[in-house]
Amino acid sequence: MKVTEEEIRPDKVFKEYLELTNKDVVTYFSNSKRTEISCPACGGEGMLWAEKAGFSYKKCDTCITIYVSPRPERSAFDSYYTDSPSTKFWATTFYKVTESARREKLWKPKAQMIKDRIIQYENNDPVMSIVDIGGGYGVFDEEIKNIMDIRAIVIEPSVHLAAICRNKGLDVIEKFMEDILPDELPSGRKCFVSFELFEHLHDPRVFLETVFAGMNSNDLFIFTTLSGMGLDIQVLKSNAKALSPPHHLNFMNPKSVSLLLEQVGFNVLEAITPGKLDIDILKNNQHFLEEDFWKNTLNYLSDNELSELQLHISNAGLSSHMMITCQKA
Repeated sequence: MKVTEEEIRPDKVFKEYLELTNKDVVTYFSNSKRTEISCPACGGEGMLWAEKAGFSYKKCDTCITIYVSPRPERSAFDSYYTDSPSTKFWATTFYKVTESARREKLWKPKAQMIKDRIIQYENNDPVMSIVDIGGGYGVFDEEIKNIMDIRAIVIEPSVHLAAICRNKGLDVIEKFMEDILPDELPSGRKCFVSFELFEHLHDPRVFLETVFAGMNSNDLFIFTTLSGMGLDIQVLKSNAKALSPPHHLNFMNPKSVSLLLEQVGFNVLEAITPGKLDIDILKNNQHFLEEDFWKNTLNYLSDNELSELQLHISNAGLSSHMMITCQKA
């Protein structure tokens, strides 16, 4: 199924969202204390890679992770994500405009991918519950319940998004994952999932340690996030929409995120980049391209050849959309 950037992120409504975000950056982060941090994946030192909206991105010399440093304190992010105007706009206006396209083009295929991996790694020990960390609109949970006999629990700290999920009849825990107590989660084997959340985390290691502590032996954790080795991010740098502070703080890659997961104690089963939008994003942002190679390539190749190129990029682990499957031993 072909997916375009305009279908899932319409330019007009997305620009309005970014305008609100720019105002929120001032409101929530202008007075927040900022601290230099080392690479959140391997602990190495980074050098300045890009600057955007008053935030600095560094690139780790060791594992090529891209990350925000100096980083505002967590309390500023908690306040922002709980009830800011741009968060409310994303949960209401943006949601209404894009839900249908996202459901068909993103969430139904993603639900099937998760089902396939659950079946692949069940090993005669059935998964009884899905725990969706940062469940957003709950569309994934609706779709996974349509194709599996499974309980879905949504962990969502946003007031507005949690309300949307409750109105859909979903089980909701209105907290950050780091604040969840073990007895708030169901017993039995679970599959924890999170989608496009990892890049937002103030401290990825603390988050992973929290998820690991809340898991039982053989529980699965499947998550998607942005890869800093993704083609569109590497080529566009600060002009990439994915570089979106204060939302996106961490851009690991299949190798660096696997390293971090193994340090925490996870067994990494799969680290892939099944993205489909990198070439489309470059085509939509040709006015930012400085290299003749990409300008010429986008205009020289046919649509079919560009589709083939996108497939090669994904298979090589060089798409900006990354999916990780791991397990607690």
